[in-house]
Amino acid sequence: MERIIFIETGTGIDVHGQDITKAAVRAVENAIHYNSMPGIRGFLPDQSLLNMKVNIKLAVPLDKDKLDLERVKQEIPYGKITVEVIDGGMATTSGIVLEDKDDKNDLMYIVNASVEVGY
Repeated sequence: MERIIFIETGTGIDVHGQDITKAAVRAVENAIHYNSMPGIRGFLPDQSLLNMKVNIKLAVPLDKDKLDLERVKQEIPYGKITVEVIDGGMATTSGIVLEDKDDKNDLMYIVNASVEVGY
């Protein structure tokens, strides 16, 4: 990315079910859903939202091989999207195993996200 215009961060948690994709999607939602960038076109060289670049960085504690990157990308409505996955986040006890919530164990997954927008 030549120039970063906007960075937001978020956290997503899957308390039951140990679904790393669900936690990652929630982290990206948390990062972007409370923001508006009405003047973004003015910063983009060709003023096209389709050509802006969006870099998502996810700090993931476990199950990286189960992370559905295409599902995570669907949270971003415009732009050319890349996703980088790094070690991080947290897996900690939820204090209870609920079989009806598809729990395999008592872990909750916490993912941190950084969403960078630019060109």
